[in-house]
Amino acid sequence: MWRAAALVTAMLAGDPAKAACRQALALGLDVSGSVDSPEYALQRRGLANALRHPEVTEALLALPQAPVELMVYEWSAPGAARVILPWTAITAAAVLESAANRIATAPRTGLPSSTALGAAMRFGITALAPRPCWRRTLDLSGDGKSNTGPPPAPVRAEAAAAGITINALVIGADAPATGDARYVEIGELTAYFRFNVIAGPGAFTEPAFGFSDYEAAMVRKLKRELEGLVVSRR
Repeated sequence: MWRAAALVTAMLAGDPAKAACRQALALGLDVSGSVDSPEYALQRRGLANALRHPEVTEALLALPQAPVELMVYEWSAPGAARVILPWTAITAAAVLESAANRIATAPRTGLPSSTALGAAMRFGITALAPRPCWRRTLDLSGDGKSNTGPPPAPVRAEAAAAGITINALVIGADAPATGDARYVEIGELTAYFRFNVIAGPGAFTEPAFGFSDYEAAMVRKLKRELEGLVVSRR
């Protein structure tokens, strides 16, 4: 990755106008009714700590003259999305630490309990569409299938048409009636997200075997997204 960064740095030296933003990355966190308070805390802390992971931090700060821009929001029912980190250009370690602290400590507010994947996708697409970055990526976390609002598959086509990539972190949760069913559920959910949610060249799903695995899964996911540095199609 760092050779690619050096190449892009050399290219930018001849055209500072290209240095606006190398990637806009919006992260949508599932806070529907299936996510209880301990799971909610694991998800919030997991994302904050993943951003602090040394390899993720190194990737985020690899090209400060063309920074990554981050935005984080929570989602559940149609019309129920809340931004907890507005668009922030990660230009220095102090900026990244401030963003991680905000993600970890922002208070939880009550949102409806249903799961509207399509609406969550559309919210992220709308936020990403005007960002003047080389790459625009929606990173959507979820532990269940959509049960209200617009179907996710047609919204996925909207993302593809806009040149936006959607990746997914699929969380397999325990089934209260039968105990630990994560390994069964994660396969079914992953297939659902592959066929209905992810979009764009190289789009992928990353599994988390329960919310306790969320931080490690997010580290893997962010490293994969950030290491794929590309020069804009121009």
